[in-house]
Amino acid sequence: MTQKACCAAIDAHARELIELSKKIWERPEMGWTEKNASAWTADYLKKQGFAVERGAYGMPTAIRAVWGKGAPVVGFCGEYDCLPGLSQKVCPDFEPVVPSGLGHGCGHNLLGVGCVAACLGLKAELEAGGASGTVIFYGCPAEEQMTGKGFMARKGAFGECDFTVAWHPKNNSHNTYGNHTGAEGAFFRFRGRTAHAAGGPEQGRSALDAVQLMNTGVEYLREHVTDDVRIHYIIVDGGLAPNIVPETAGSKYFVRALSRAAVTDAFKRVENCARGAAIMTDTSYAVERIGGIYPTLQNRALMDAMQQAREEIPRNVYTQEELDFAERINSHVSGYRKGVTVPIDDATVPVGHENTFGSTDYGDVQHIVPGVQIVEATAASLAPGHSWMMTACSGSSIGMKGMLRAGKIMAAGAYKVMISPERLQAVKDEFARATGGAKYECPVTDEIPWPYKE
Repeated sequence: MTQKACCAAIDAHARELIELSKKIWERPEMGWTEKNASAWTADYLKKQGFAVERGAYGMPTAIRAVWGKGAPVVGFCGEYDCLPGLSQKVCPDFEPVVPSGLGHGCGHNLLGVGCVAACLGLKAELEAGGASGTVIFYGCPAEEQMTGKGFMARKGAFGECDFTVAWHPKNNSHNTYGNHTGAEGAFFRFRGRTAHAAGGPEQGRSALDAVQLMNTGVEYLREHVTDDVRIHYIIVDGGLAPNIVPETAGSKYFVRALSRAAVTDAFKRVENCARGAAIMTDTSYAVERIGGIYPTLQNRALMDAMQQAREEIPRNVYTQEELDFAERINSHVSGYRKGVTVPIDDATVPVGHENTFGSTDYGDVQHIVPGVQIVEATAASLAPGHSWMMTACSGSSIGMKGMLRAGKIMAAGAYKVMISPERLQAVKDEFARATGGAKYECPVTDEIPWPYKE
């Protein structure tokens, strides 16, 4: 391994980075409200010599922190929001800190600080090698709401970079060239006419009937979309009482697919189901878009550099206490086999080719400039994402060790590209081929309500 300075720098700052991550874990904040997490992160980066802009792009919990000068310019996309209902102690059995409270069930306390670690590591490597380059940390709000980076992009973020890097905590370290789906979300609000459901039903026009008919239409639609399309919904307003014909009713939809074009097409067809339902029930409807995101676009040349770095950087060593903790976590999950299931799956394996059907707003960034997202084991091998088990692991020493190793891999991989004109050109050429020269069109349009509350 040639990138020794980045690993040494991250090790030197390990205690501070772990303390920052733990503070964010102990004080979980939902998207658009990450005041403490963004402030603590900004303060720390400023102490490390970065020029820090708080409230970047007009967004109170966004950060843009810069070190260095000249080209190449690399950006690291950090996140720090949490999830509802996933409060959990650092305990291998279900035990919330606050019943039904907030928790880092997606490990974003690790994600943001892991990117801070990568920035410090890359800074040290550039200084040690006397190489030019600019390192940017983007503190990105509200990834779980799927529009944080879209709002940033709308204000001009990310385009200054030659490439960007991101990662995500996971229950394994198996990277893929494949992509996540893009998505589009909206509320569908129907309005009819109220009436006594028994005494004068003929006078009513049920908005709930419209919701149900729309949902039925979507169920039939599933047969006639491509295999990559995913459509899911909930009813958010079903009326007031059974004996009152509902004047209002509504649903919330997410539509996903592996291309932005497929997302847009499927969403239009879902909207047609709403239009047809309104006609059938003599009601009216309105669509309230909540925003959309692009599918991810993994850059293979960048992933190859990250994979090389992963192979060079030693795996973590876990204590027996940590292995026992992970074993107990796994025992709660279907498929666990005592003595067979590995407690922590951090093995370095070849890069896969699988597409996955979750979504992240980092896909928007990857359609603006070349980008790559890696994963690193920060949890027990069977711990599901968005679960109390992931919250427990994200606050544990298992999570912290994975976070620091992810920072080292990202820093070392980015450095390999920055110092190699040939590699950097390969990254850019691949991006041009993959996008076909199409320009990014932000799906977070002006009609999407500003998310910050006063």
